[in-house]
Amino acid sequence: MNDLPISGLTSRMRVLSEEKCQAIYGAALGVISDVGMTVPHAAARELLVGAGATVQGEDLVRIPRELVAKARETVPSMISVYDRNGELAMQLGGFNSYFGTGSDLMNTLDLETGERRLSVLADVGRMARLCDGLPNIDFVMSSAYPNDVEAYASYLESFRAMVSNTTKPMVMTAAGAEDLEVMWRIACELRGGAEELRAKPYFIQYGEPVSPLMHPVEVLDKLLLCADWGIPLIYAPAPTAGAAAPVTPAGQIMQGVAESLFGLVIHQLRSPGAPFITGSASARLDMNTLQQLYNSAERYTTDLGILEMARWMDIPNWSFAGTSDSQCVDAQAGIDAAQVTLLSMQAGANLNHDIGYLDFGLTCSPELVVIVDEVVSMDRRVFEGIEVNDDTLAADLVAAVGPGGDFLRTRHTRVHARALQWRPTMFNRVSRARWDAEGALDLREKARRKAIAILADHEPEPLPANVRKTMDSLVDAFVAAGT
Repeated sequence: MNDLPISGLTSRMRVLSEEKCQAIYGAALGVISDVGMTVPHAAARELLVGAGATVQGEDLVRIPRELVAKARETVPSMISVYDRNGELAMQLGGFNSYFGTGSDLMNTLDLETGERRLSVLADVGRMARLCDGLPNIDFVMSSAYPNDVEAYASYLESFRAMVSNTTKPMVMTAAGAEDLEVMWRIACELRGGAEELRAKPYFIQYGEPVSPLMHPVEVLDKLLLCADWGIPLIYAPAPTAGAAAPVTPAGQIMQGVAESLFGLVIHQLRSPGAPFITGSASARLDMNTLQQLYNSAERYTTDLGILEMARWMDIPNWSFAGTSDSQCVDAQAGIDAAQVTLLSMQAGANLNHDIGYLDFGLTCSPELVVIVDEVVSMDRRVFEGIEVNDDTLAADLVAAVGPGGDFLRTRHTRVHARALQWRPTMFNRVSRARWDAEGALDLREKARRKAIAILADHEPEPLPANVRKTMDSLVDAFVAAGT
């Protein structure tokens, strides 16, 4: 596993000034306090009303600004997440950047045939195993949606497949409180108890309100359970610009901030100090095709603004990397995936998901996941920065070598060369003659072969027998109860 990343860079990209952040935040508070949002969940409404919120009609709730300020005081600015074995894997906050796959893609590009087909449960396990063998993938989501499983059991069956095939921390989706509770009980068994899991959280739960300005019952059920049990919660709306949000980047950012902060207030009222991750999916429609885009200049800019607001509020954030709107792994896919990954790291995005997404978020590409693993490795090397001291300046060495000399045979070069040279596993570093001799493979084919080799040779650490027994019992009982 990689060391936890600490950037050596002295400056980062900014797209919003202090004045712009203040303006966006002020407008978001106005929406929360003056417009309000729907809260059809009785227990959540009671929490809010008890703290001073007001209700109009059946479920339109307005939250006073001071409750938002109080929630910001109690929410943690850094969240530690641990792997299956209880080892520290991620520290979410600051400029730390971690990368992982996305969830629930309906289609998969088959590694063996290259054909696009419906995803199945076996793909969830295969993708978890693949990510377990890739050193720069830090966390795992399901990647594939198991179309061969009944919908009510799909998230829990995906959880079982993922736990069985990787030790890395996971980000989970769930249908509701019922299957989320089973996931939690399995994780408690794995960690040795509920308090042990609270101290060393193993998985993160993804939650999403409905834009504009709605917080459904099942979403708030999961939010409250996460607050109660200390499960880190992502609460990230997806307000599509021009459809479910203003078309302007500033308006879209403002609405997303308001919707996430509204959930934060409920979350912190329930359990002050519980771990919470903010963010927003800055979905955009191409107004010529009405296609929702993952990769566009406007989305990149808006995502950067969302990240800036999260840092300004000092709340860990959720973002994107390694995606493309191309239908296949081609030059566009490489450009899209590399650009959004670099921008996210440059902006200090904490938890970056959806690596391997193609076709506007409809198709998973294992090859693209392998390629982006190498991109992340290269970018991390770039972001180590430059160490400056007497040894690295090497002024005495330059003087000793003098005009016309060479540095190839010096001890200084021998000592530093290996550590300073980033070495790819697939990107081309050989001559044309050697490339021809090795089969003249393009990057997609190299990635395909690497993925197949990992799936054939990599053996994830097995689950302890008692955990396997408990997990199978709980999942099987949940599935049987739903039939």
